[in-house]
Amino acid sequence: MKYIAILKNPIIRGLTAVQFLSYFGTVFSHVAIASLMVTLGASADMIAMIFIAILLPSLVLAPINGYIIDRFEFKKLILVLLSIEMSMTICFMFISDLAHIWLLWIFLFVRSIAGTIIFTAEMSYLPKIISDDTLKSANEIHSIIWSSTFAFGMALGGLSTYYFGYIGTFMIDFSFYVVAFFVMFKLPIEAIRNKAQSAWSATKEVFDYIGKNRKLIHIMILHSSVGLTVFDTIVTLLAEQTYKYVLAVPLAIGWINFSRAAALMIGPFVFGKHIKMSNLWVVMVLQGASIILWAYLQYDFTLSLFSMFLVGLLTTSIWSFTYYLLQQNTNKEFLGRVISYNDMVFMAVSVGVTYAMGKMASAGIALSYISAMVGVVFFFVALYAFVLRDKIDIGKKD
Repeated sequence: MKYIAILKNPIIRGLTAVQFLSYFGTVFSHVAIASLMVTLGASADMIAMIFIAILLPSLVLAPINGYIIDRFEFKKLILVLLSIEMSMTICFMFISDLAHIWLLWIFLFVRSIAGTIIFTAEMSYLPKIISDDTLKSANEIHSIIWSSTFAFGMALGGLSTYYFGYIGTFMIDFSFYVVAFFVMFKLPIEAIRNKAQSAWSATKEVFDYIGKNRKLIHIMILHSSVGLTVFDTIVTLLAEQTYKYVLAVPLAIGWINFSRAAALMIGPFVFGKHIKMSNLWVVMVLQGASIILWAYLQYDFTLSLFSMFLVGLLTTSIWSFTYYLLQQNTNKEFLGRVISYNDMVFMAVSVGVTYAMGKMASAGIALSYISAMVGVVFFFVALYAFVLRDKIDIGKKD
């Protein structure tokens, strides 16, 4: 009921619709892109590099992302970025040979730049118009939206790729961005003017602020642990090497990701209200254990569906809780820049893990061993959260 109450606000409802359409469009083409790579005969390294193109923008944009968000009017910025996403999606249709893989990398990278700025802009804008429990619930709505679009986007993207091919899927994908553009265009959003600063002074100021508030660094590290769960490369390779004997590659990729994303969507409803800083370490232990279970069972498609569901149950709750911690412990004037650097840390972990997975798979290390290693790392994150359990409070801005 609290989510329904929040969505009665026309601005929140409109931004939620834009989030849903934009995220759905992004995820919908993932299966088509992954399947295209398999069809073209891409190596494990190439597949990993394609997913890195999706993750890398948050890493390289961090020094200027917050400045861009604070410098330009929110509504106009989002409209321009949605236009870029539409253009790059159209460009996907021209990739038909492995020799053009570098073009696909560029198109994905540019589209991901736009998507990254949209995400950070919206997460910075929300605390300026809502606060406290309403903001926490809005974060949960955001995580549910991401999870639901990931679930249904992957599943429907797999079906679309199987029945309509890559071109048809990319055309459908394009239409989601078009609708998002017009929804955003009609939103009566009031311009919020921020303090005018040069990029250098803005960067120096936020580093000084983070340096004086070391708990923000701890929160960023905890939040970045979710980046360990970027399993796109492993799922694609499992579909190509193992699951293709059970199901077509696009469908296998789609259904495995659907299983996880369905859990991501359910998780906040079940666990969201129970997670606190005092018990976050327990959540991290359970997350690691579920990943190790998936590693053990991923040889079988049906068992992999079940265990991947368990992997997803706690991931979104970790993401939304640590994001809420960061928002509540950051002064509003620094939010855009702090969130930008938080995303940089998160994506540094995601990119590093994705690259390592591709390299280890190319070296012949079993995918189950690679997955289990990620689960073990979560036990160390749990120890870190245990040490910090009494040192970080909600809403204590320094």
